[in-house]
Amino acid sequence: MTTWCTSPNLALNEVVDRRRAAGVPIVHLGFGESRLPVFAPLLDRLRAGAPTNAYGPVAGDLAVRAAVAGYFARRRLPTDPEQVVLAPGSKPLLMAIQHVVPGDVLLPRPCWNSYAPQVRLAGKTPIGVPIPRDYGGVPDPDVLRARIRAARADGLDPRIVVFTLPDNPTGTLAPPDVVRRLCTIAEAEDLLVVSDEIYRDVVHDPKATELLGPAEVVPERTVVTTGLSKSLALGGWRIGAARFPAGVRGAGIRAEVVAVASELWSTLARPMQEVARYVYEEPPEIRERLAASARLHGAVARAVYMLAVAAGAECRPPTGAFYVYPDFEPLRGPLGALGVTDSTSLQRRLLDECGIAVLAGHLLGDDPDALRFKAATSMLYGDTIAEQEAALADPAPTELPHVRAGLAAIEAGFGALGG
Repeated sequence: MTTWCTSPNLALNEVVDRRRAAGVPIVHLGFGESRLPVFAPLLDRLRAGAPTNAYGPVAGDLAVRAAVAGYFARRRLPTDPEQVVLAPGSKPLLMAIQHVVPGDVLLPRPCWNSYAPQVRLAGKTPIGVPIPRDYGGVPDPDVLRARIRAARADGLDPRIVVFTLPDNPTGTLAPPDVVRRLCTIAEAEDLLVVSDEIYRDVVHDPKATELLGPAEVVPERTVVTTGLSKSLALGGWRIGAARFPAGVRGAGIRAEVVAVASELWSTLARPMQEVARYVYEEPPEIRERLAASARLHGAVARAVYMLAVAAGAECRPPTGAFYVYPDFEPLRGPLGALGVTDSTSLQRRLLDECGIAVLAGHLLGDDPDALRFKAATSMLYGDTIAEQEAALADPAPTELPHVRAGLAAIEAGFGALGG
């Protein structure tokens, strides 16, 4: 019998809520929400769609799928609406893909904490592959082939590899040459690539950071997932989409995903489809909102990155999303004197002694003995709508008093780790 437990994000939230209720100040960096108010035009679209009460096609209304197809086409991926499926968030789509595509799953290590549980829920084995030194979201191409051979020697059957572009938890983006190398391996080993691109529109500086998705390189073997929970801070609205490959194989996978969807979630709520159609058509105000959000995410993530490095940690510079993933291995000696010897005790020390909540690396599939954690920097934008809107509008958000106060607490907490 399988024993299930609360997700690490939700468990940490409960701890933080209890301590805050008891009057303990906590800087909460352990939950990956975008932390911005709903954009007003989206509320208008939701209201407009609210009277639509009938069930629609399981895959989504044709007009909405056409809008999503246009979104992908503007990203160098010509797409037919029949290649698209809508869902209540990207996670159900990822889960459905696990159920219909056979084989075990190669995951970057560390990776988003929901990937491995979904793999196990589908009766498969997650196979962790270390990420490269300079970026995350993908397996290290210098290690991947050997890990595939070792997995097969152990009786496993790796058939799927997952990319996250940009990455959660490191806030980085794999460069195009690495994506091409990994796609070459996927072809040679006959792997399906699942490219989770929910953070694609949260690249901090798109002009300076090129994003090449695997669907541009091996379109016949890549499924792309996306959604609006991160880019437009619609986590509670649950709007996701997937693009399946053209051709017989892609159509077969899509048909099976739709069959699973008909039993699991029936259809994306029609009011949400109205929102999705509007967003994926990308009118000017949506593009402006996305650009403003990306600038804010980049400014605050870089500020936290610099504090981690100043405290003595090693850290990949963030270029997308709103996370940093510091490694305090250089401070193992001083930390050991404080009783901190692994990611669990590091998370506990930060929470109990420094008032900073983070997500320990082992909860993301990382080495439990490592001194690494994920910090969700978007949690610094403020606790009220007014504070969050101010952070979004200000050209120097890290200078706002409420953001500066959070950064000062992080600086003090990180600094205390050195003894």
